[in-house]
Amino acid sequence: MLVAQISDTHIRPKGVLAMGRVDTAGHLARAVAHINALRPAPDLVLVTGDLVDAGMAEEYAHLRDLLAPLAMPVHLIPGNHDLRAPLRAAFADHRYLQDGEFLQYVVESGPLRLIALDTLTPGQPHGELCTQRLDWLEVRLAESGKPTILFLHHPPFESGMKEFDDARLTVGAVRLAAIVQRHPNVERILCGHVHR
Repeated sequence: MLVAQISDTHIRPKGVLAMGRVDTAGHLARAVAHINALRPAPDLVLVTGDLVDAGMAEEYAHLRDLLAPLAMPVHLIPGNHDLRAPLRAAFADHRYLQDGEFLQYVVESGPLRLIALDTLTPGQPHGELCTQRLDWLEVRLAESGKPTILFLHHPPFESGMKEFDDARLTVGAVRLAAIVQRHPNVERILCGHVHR
């Protein structure tokens, strides 16, 4: 199974540059074209947060248009620049985003199980996995011994870049590590946030 990951797209409204100088929409359009041209083609695409820059409905509409050409399923999670309600509204047909307080879900795809974790702390740059979110993860991991990939926006470890380390997953990282240690079927943890 081949999984493509895109992260930190920071999409702005049509015609607006991020930080007044970065054409994030153009970069994403090129990434989408590149993914579509890959052979073998990925089975799915994970977009790991900071989908848009300010959480605005028009940004999510623009993001939706930019991702639409992808020839494979797309699964989204929020980052610290995102807002859950407008994300859900723009991607109402993505049923996995519509249930529960948090945007957490499981994707059963071929030989892999993918588990999305919502680390968004509204209005804050750092991430959080509260007791409720981690309890949910424990239950999901206990359901199956299938090889699993966790994907979340905020890294649960230091990257060596102070700005991002100050805004990493600060609440719940220790318990997340303990959960992963108890479940050897967790093969990988994919993160965004560090723009690398």
